[in-house]
Amino acid sequence: MTATLLWQWLIQKLAGLSTKAAAEKANLPFALETVYHLGRKLRRGLARLRTLLCREQAPPASAQADPVLQSMEHLHSAFPCEACPPAAFQLGFQVPFLG
Repeated sequence: MTATLLWQWLIQKLAGLSTKAAAEKANLPFALETVYHLGRKLRRGLARLRTLLCREQAPPASAQADPVLQSMEHLHSAFPCEACPPAAFQLGFQVPFLG
């Protein structure tokens, strides 16, 4: 899974699509079970991601109820000029995005 593919999927999730619909819209070349597995892995690593993002800047106000989506908004606001915030995260912090 490349950071770009992951971000394309997350953008669709932020737009309100379900995991399955977001994967289809992002045209992910994986089985749906793989996408669900990546979602669970992302959710398990949120504490680490949020801690690192908070070193960069405070989280923005969010209307999202889901912590994953709140974190993705935070990621986007921490790297606003980047085409792929997960790649910028990895480059900036020198750690893998999904742990």
